[in-house]
Amino acid sequence: MGRFLVIVDTLKQNRIISSSFTLMIAFACIAASAETQADEGGASFWLPGQFGSFAATLTKPGLSLSLAYHYASTSTAPGKNFEIGGRIETGVSARSNLLFISPTYTFSDSVLGGQAAISITGIFGHMDVSADATLAGPNGNVLSRNDRSSLTGIGDLFPFGTIRWNEGNHNFMTYTMLGVPVGNYQVGHLTNLGINHWSVDIGGGYTYFNTQNGREFSVVAGFTRNFENHGTQYRNGNSLHFDWSISQLLAKHWHIGLVGYFYHQVTGDSGSGALLSDFKSRVGGIGPQAGYQFTIGKREVHLNIRGYKEFDAQNRPEGWNAWLTLTIPIGSKLLAASQN
Repeated sequence: MGRFLVIVDTLKQNRIISSSFTLMIAFACIAASAETQADEGGASFWLPGQFGSFAATLTKPGLSLSLAYHYASTSTAPGKNFEIGGRIETGVSARSNLLFISPTYTFSDSVLGGQAAISITGIFGHMDVSADATLAGPNGNVLSRNDRSSLTGIGDLFPFGTIRWNEGNHNFMTYTMLGVPVGNYQVGHLTNLGINHWSVDIGGGYTYFNTQNGREFSVVAGFTRNFENHGTQYRNGNSLHFDWSISQLLAKHWHIGLVGYFYHQVTGDSGSGALLSDFKSRVGGIGPQAGYQFTIGKREVHLNIRGYKEFDAQNRPEGWNAWLTLTIPIGSKLLAASQN
């Protein structure tokens, strides 16, 4: 279930200006993958790893489109129980293939002295989930064994807004993202692509990018507030998340580096449907990344790939996931860096 990513990437005067899958949404992504999340069903609104390199740098005004493919494979510790769709499941493992489609519009007029952008992310994908057993309750009898389920459909929608500021090598950003529960969801089902509750996430970020030596460092931190899933009377706790990236330009069009994230639930789950107590969760991830900038006509297109191996998971499935994102400017022609 779950979450982003997301992220406008362009070259401007010999510098890569990108928000690795801006997340658009967030990349929002977000919500969309049951395997990498926490809370109810081990699935959180925020999808860790949505922000990558150049997250806070300015982007070219106009319309752009980000396409992101996200693959994840996760499993829970043996004997660990999770509440999914109102049922208690043990021994859960999942795989997902998700496509995030994120149109973004960046305004040319200044807003609060910075550059504003709005976007919305939609999700289409396929998920396979299996469980060793379905229980009647945390300590109940076994109702069934070797439960398996697959689903192809749509996920939730994620409106996303940012304002960015630039001061030389220093770049700053603030963002707000909303989770709109319109995705495929059914109480009692092992596999869902939506999370069936509203969420809001606010945060900010910083990018240091030295155009002389090509070194970049980005951090983005945010806070998520969740509302109740009325289908199961379950409310996920609030959480903090932190994405980071370090990269180096190898040439005018290439960069490589490391990415990572931390996710930590700061308040417990609640509601009459929360049968597993507060069920606070956390997880970390780290891995490599690479980016390539190329031109189609006079439009700069950015391709980015990054992967994460998870660790220190608590009350949440653990595994690995990868992002492949493509950002294409539509409303304005971006001159190649060699022409700037």
